[in-house]
Amino acid sequence: MDRLACHSRREKQLTPGSAQSTFSDPFAVSIFCIHAVDLSKPRWGTRMPNEELSYVIVTPYSMRKSRTGGIIARLISRTGLDLVTSRMFAPSAELTKRYAETIVTETEPRHRATQELIRDYVLKNFTGKVNGQKARVLFLVLRGEDAIEKIHRTIGHIVHERTSGETIRDTFGDYITDDSGKVIYFEPAALAAFDPKAVERDLKLWVEFSDSDGGILDHVIEFPKEAKVEKSLVLIKPDNFKFPNQRPGGVIEVFSRTGLFIIGFKVHRMSVAQAEEFYGPVLPVLEDKLGAQKGRNAWEDIVEFMAGGRPSAVNGDQRNAPGSEKCIAIVYQGDDAVRKIREVLGPTDPAKAPPGSIRKEFGQSIMINAAHASDSAENAKREMAIVQVDENNFKPLIESFYARP
Repeated sequence: MDRLACHSRREKQLTPGSAQSTFSDPFAVSIFCIHAVDLSKPRWGTRMPNEELSYVIVTPYSMRKSRTGGIIARLISRTGLDLVTSRMFAPSAELTKRYAETIVTETEPRHRATQELIRDYVLKNFTGKVNGQKARVLFLVLRGEDAIEKIHRTIGHIVHERTSGETIRDTFGDYITDDSGKVIYFEPAALAAFDPKAVERDLKLWVEFSDSDGGILDHVIEFPKEAKVEKSLVLIKPDNFKFPNQRPGGVIEVFSRTGLFIIGFKVHRMSVAQAEEFYGPVLPVLEDKLGAQKGRNAWEDIVEFMAGGRPSAVNGDQRNAPGSEKCIAIVYQGDDAVRKIREVLGPTDPAKAPPGSIRKEFGQSIMINAAHASDSAENAKREMAIVQVDENNFKPLIESFYARP
């Protein structure tokens, strides 16, 4: 069985490990069809038993409706998997065609019909424009033990909607038929694959197009001539990743209130050198306010929080190596983007932030305050260059994973 796995209770039995580590979904072993993409990849080193990569593609419709945060919150909190890399794509006609060609594999008529729905959906929605927006998709790669099965259960089924909100497709997808059973509206919300060979094939396909079709999508949105179009950088800070939870997705969900567009998305581990440069302007301010020694210590605390190492304790090549702390770098684009993002973020001190702001809802202290956002369009350019938001770390991670024994 390939790419679009149509499972029945007879065809697939849950392993004890997957049953214990994943929430119960009575439809996970009932008859249903899902197009999911899973990437199998462990940490750098020897592959651990049952450790896999899995992938999820957030569809163009979900992107336009700003449902990205809700989907990410479900994926991380319900699976316990590690989000290891991601990339924005504006799929070309060639990528769309080649991806769609792999979808229909079933011979049983009912299952094949569902696969054909998905194939047609991809061909229709992964290219072209809607309301001045070229199709964008967000490709997420997650890693962990039994990742494919966990994503399978969390994404959910396509047909026989229960609309209970238990799975991602229950909440964000639609499969609507008329009285005769003909499908009149179909939106899968997210795509994935549940066969390891299909996952590997799909990942390698998207890697092939990751430079030409992926990265910062500067020219996919049409704006009115009078719009003050800006780009702003947001960092979802390391305090949101201490354990699998809804916080990263929740922060993104609040930012969606701005009406801005996500055009870049990168999972990033800031090096000590990057954190020093990123927060360099803060050092003289702290030294002036607290004195040279206390100000320097406070600044090193910030660098350590973001990168996992103190400048005074890290030397040589270690300074430029990826740090131990994870963040998500997101590029937002739109009219008056910097002001809108800062307004939703709230002031540095969560205690002074207004209700409904990100730092009020998710922040703990002046340093552990959920997210960073650029304070000017000029600083956004500087900060994006430091964290290399257009860097393709998607490609080497996937290639390295499949190159290992």
